[in-house]
Amino acid sequence: MTSEITLFVNPTAGRGRGAHAAQPAARALRDAGFSVRTVLGADADDALRRAREAVAGGTGALVAVGGDGMVSLALQVLAGTRIPLGVVAVGTGNDFARTLGLPVRDPAAAGRLAAELLKGGGGRDVDLGRVGDRWFGTVLASGFDSRVNDRGNRMRLPAGRFKYDLAMIAELAAFRPVPYRLTFDDGTVRQVDATLVAVGNGTSYGGGMRICAGARMDDGLFDVTVVGDCSRTTLIKVFPRVYRGTHLDHPAVTVHRVRSLTLDAPGITGYADGEPLGPLPLTADCVPAALRVLAPPAR
Repeated sequence: MTSEITLFVNPTAGRGRGAHAAQPAARALRDAGFSVRTVLGADADDALRRAREAVAGGTGALVAVGGDGMVSLALQVLAGTRIPLGVVAVGTGNDFARTLGLPVRDPAAAGRLAAELLKGGGGRDVDLGRVGDRWFGTVLASGFDSRVNDRGNRMRLPAGRFKYDLAMIAELAAFRPVPYRLTFDDGTVRQVDATLVAVGNGTSYGGGMRICAGARMDDGLFDVTVVGDCSRTTLIKVFPRVYRGTHLDHPAVTVHRVRSLTLDAPGITGYADGEPLGPLPLTADCVPAALRVLAPPAR
């Protein structure tokens, strides 16, 4: 393995934390004997191009410094290769890092762990989800949660996460269940009125909401959480339980474990790793061991 490591940095992540996080992470890697170069992009397309160039040049690892959006870009470059991904999680949600038990908002610790794992065998293999030519690591969201994203993305003010809180209140006021058609890999078709359907390669989205709490990233399967038709009152009562994962016990919630499925519902956008995929229908496949990641063994 080459001793050169590439830091793939989003300087605006976490309201500027990305720019500051690169330095202690790079220092930790250099202290461990690695040569470090930094890749910054003028925008997402430019950053992606530069990351592809680094991987084509034979970098020893690509270390994403930022949030889940930066990790998502890195997945598009590294999926199907043997070049490992490191994560210095300093974004807003950091769900990919949370799922893998990586340090969150501690760039020096994240850099030291990445260096230790590189020297000790290069981490472990994890599954990824794929929709067409797009890869995702955590959760594909659809339904109520994706409508909140849609509304929040249309709002100019206020800035930051608060606009998504306002978007959630507005969506609750207009809430109606959605008629879904779910086609599973064994050919089973289910038609269900649902509040949301979440396809989990990882456990959480939205900064620790454990919507697919039982998902594992190394079993070759998605956990599909279906929240059925329920009232606004029930949704408001159950929602706080998502952070603990105890919502899965509610009678309105069912979980399916599948290798792939097709989601179809009118007027619904799919989001994966917080990024828009496009309108349903969408087909998602779980691809086993698609990524080498600098993370400790699964517990």
